[in-house]
Amino acid sequence: MLKKILIAVGLLVAAVLAYGLISFGPRNVIGMLRCDQRREGDLKVGDRAPDVSLLALDGTTPVSLKDSVGGKPLVLIFGSFT
Repeated sequence: MLKKILIAVGLLVAAVLAYGLISFGPRNVIGMLRCDQRREGDLKVGDRAPDVSLLALDGTTPVSLKDSVGGKPLVLIFGSFT
């Protein structure tokens, strides 16, 4: 009887894992695990934004946040608009 229960539980676990991989895909599962590795930051409300340098849309020209904004206030909003 115990053997049948263990086999049934094993099949149930395999079915749940198979459904998860089919519905989410391995890339999404790995992405979710990687994105969830966050930590608390050092910045507080009112702190200056750290200087960040990124590439412009042409892909070659570096653009510095400090050079673009200067002394003006800056608000960054990250969100989904879909």
